Amino acid sequence: MIAIVKYNAGNIYSVVHALRRLGVEPLVTDDVETLHAADKVIFPGVGEASTTMAYLQAKGLDRTILSLKQPVLGICLGMQLMCRYSHEGGVDCLGIFDTEVKRFEPQPGLKIPHMGWNQIYRLQSPLFASTRENDFVYFVHSYYVPLCDHTAAVCDYPTPFSAALHKDNFHATQFHPEKSGDIGSRILNEFIRL
Repeated sequence: MIAIVKYNAGNIYSVVHALRRLGVEPLVTDDVETLHAADKVIFPGVGEASTTMAYLQAKGLDRTILSLKQPVLGICLGMQLMCRYSHEGGVDCLGIFDTEVKRFEPQPGLKIPHMGWNQIYRLQSPLFASTRENDFVYFVHSYYVPLCDHTAAVCDYPTPFSAALHKDNFHATQFHPEKSGDIGSRILNEFIRL
């Protein structure tokens, strides 16, 4: 069973529909026991870091996510909340990845948020077993994770940043695999197979 963490974030049902297209019927839940019993857990999200962390803490979901031993996939805000600190709202996050989340600095010709299809490269995660270097995936974000020890894929906008992270049973993508067409479906399928 694949559980999707239910919390005050958008985009959860895009992930549900993407999994259904792969023949998987996920369970959307905030029940601690159900999350612990799941074979895999997905922590998606579109929203704001500080208010979302406050919600997770109020519901005890922060401690639950940290204690999970099965494969976990964070998506977009879910990935950022798995980091140590976010400059979005100046908030301490889960600390799974010992790095911080920064805001893109305005530059001439650079649109913020970073939105659209971009290439990923330096793929270093089992999630990318059926993905090629420089494949295109879909991003929507104003904050990013710099390159770090846990970087599992890189994207340039215009400087390199972490398009994915990996540590132990925790996997994360800044891009949205559920909105990345065939490539995204392959990445989600690799997560299902872990």
